[in-house]
Amino acid sequence: MIRQEALRSDPKRRWDLNHKKKQFAQPQFKQQEYSHRLNFYILPPTLDITLEEFEEWAISRLKVLAELEACAFRNRTPEETKNYMQPILAKHLPLAQNSSKSSTLQDERKRDHYSHFILRLAFAATEDLRRRFSRLETQLFKLRFEDDNARERRAFVDSLHFEWEKVGEEERRVLAEELVAAAPYKPKNASNEEEGWFKVDWEQVPELVEGRKVFLKRGKAYVPVREQTALVVNEFQRRLDQGLELTSRALPRLDEDDRLSPILTHLSKSFTAPDAAYSQDSSLSGNEINAANVDALSAHFPACMSHLHSTLRANSHLKHFGRLQYTLFLKGIGLSLPECIAFWRRSFRLITDEKFTKEYLYNIRHAYGDVGGDANRRGRGYTPYSCQKLLTEGVPGPGQAHGCPYRTFSPDNLVGLLQKMGVSDRELLKTVREDVGRQRYHIACNRVFESAHKNELKKVKDEGIMSAADLDTILHPNTYFKRSFVLKNLNKVQSGDIGMEDPSH
Repeated sequence: MIRQEALRSDPKRRWDLNHKKKQFAQPQFKQQEYSHRLNFYILPPTLDITLEEFEEWAISRLKVLAELEACAFRNRTPEETKNYMQPILAKHLPLAQNSSKSSTLQDERKRDHYSHFILRLAFAATEDLRRRFSRLETQLFKLRFEDDNARERRAFVDSLHFEWEKVGEEERRVLAEELVAAAPYKPKNASNEEEGWFKVDWEQVPELVEGRKVFLKRGKAYVPVREQTALVVNEFQRRLDQGLELTSRALPRLDEDDRLSPILTHLSKSFTAPDAAYSQDSSLSGNEINAANVDALSAHFPACMSHLHSTLRANSHLKHFGRLQYTLFLKGIGLSLPECIAFWRRSFRLITDEKFTKEYLYNIRHAYGDVGGDANRRGRGYTPYSCQKLLTEGVPGPGQAHGCPYRTFSPDNLVGLLQKMGVSDRELLKTVREDVGRQRYHIACNRVFESAHKNELKKVKDEGIMSAADLDTILHPNTYFKRSFVLKNLNKVQSGDIGMEDPSH
C-alpha cells in the first residue's frame, strides 16, 4: 500500500517549478518567424507586449483602415486608392519585402500581426463591426497582395497549401475552346505557367463570375492562374469571417480584464472616426496669434468651431462645455493663456470684471494647466478635442452649442450653417446630407474642406508642395484649421513666413 504521506509536499520545502515547462511541455509557437510579407493571420500572437504598444499599434492600423474606407466613400478608382494609400501605409503600417534586407523587417511584420488581432478583438462584438472590419481588412490585404513582388507572392501562396484542383492536360484539351472563350484577353507574352487553370467551387469567386472571366461547368469555376488574386483574396475573407465569429464567442471572457476592456471599447468607438491625438504641428509656428485676430482666423475654422464662434459673438456667452471645447481649440492653434483670457473677457462684454474673475477665469487657467493638481500642471492642462471625442460625447441640450454639427444638427439647420460658412454648391450640400444620413460625419466635413480649398489642393498636388500623407483625412479640428490656413497662405509658406512643422522636430 502506498503511503499517502510520501505524496505530500513538505510545506517548508520550496519546489522549483517552471510553469512554462510544466504546463506547455512542447509549445507549438512562441516567437513567430515571419517568412513572408503577407499574412493570413491564422495563428494569434503569443508574446507579451506593453499596454502602450497594444494601443499604439492598434490606433496606427485603425488610421489605415479609416483612410481605406474614406477612399471608398469618395468613389476613388483602384488606381487612385493605391496611389493615395502608399504614403499612408509607409507612415503608419510599413511592410518591407524580403528583397529589401531591412533590419526592421521582423519588427514591422510583428507590429502588423499584433495590430490585426487587437482590432479583431475590438471589432468582433457586433455584426456590423465584424462586417466592416472584414471588408476593410480584405481591401488592405488585396492592396498589399497586388503590390507584392511576384516571386515572394508565389512563395506566400504556396505556403498556404490551398486545396485547389488543378486542371489536367487532358481536361484542358477537351475544354480548350470554352477556356479560350472564357478568357479572351490573355496577354501575348503570357508564360506557360500563366496558361494554367484551377478548378474551384463557383461560390469562391463571385467577382470573376460576375465579370464573366471564368468558365463554369457543373458548379465549378475554371480560373486561370493570372486571376489568382481573386481566389486568394476571397479565401482570406472567408477565413477572416470565420475567425471573427470565433472571436465574438470568446469576448465575454475578456470582460473580466479591466486593463484591456477600456482600450478595446475606445477602439471600437473610434471606428466612427479614428481618434487623432493633438500635435503641436497643428499650431502656426512663426505667427503671432492674439485675441484681436481670432475673428479673422475664424474663416479657417471647421463647422464645429465656426458655430461656437458665431454663437459667442451673437450671445456674448457660451455655456460650460462650449467654452471648454472652444478654449482648448484656441489653445491648440497657438493662443497663449494671457491672450485667451483677454479674448474671453472681451467676448463676455455683458458681465462685470468681478463676475468674470469669480466664475470663468479659473476654468480657463485650468484648461491651460496653470492651476489645479500637480498632474494637471505637469501635463499642461487638457489637450484639444479630436473629432472622435466630439462624435462620442453626449448630445448638447437646449442653449448649448458644443459637439459636432454634422452629428447634432438637423439636415436643414446643418445646410444653413454651411451656407453661412460660404458653401453654396447644391450638389455638395446634397452629398453632405447623404453622408450625414449614413453617419459618415467626418467624411462630410472633409468634403466641405476639399470643396472650399479645391484650387489650393490642386496646386499643392501638382507642384509637390505637400505629400499625400500631409493631405490625409482630417480627424481633428485643429488639423482642419492649420491645413486651411496653410493652403490659403501658400505664398507665405513657400517664403518660410509660416512654419509647416513643429519647430522642436
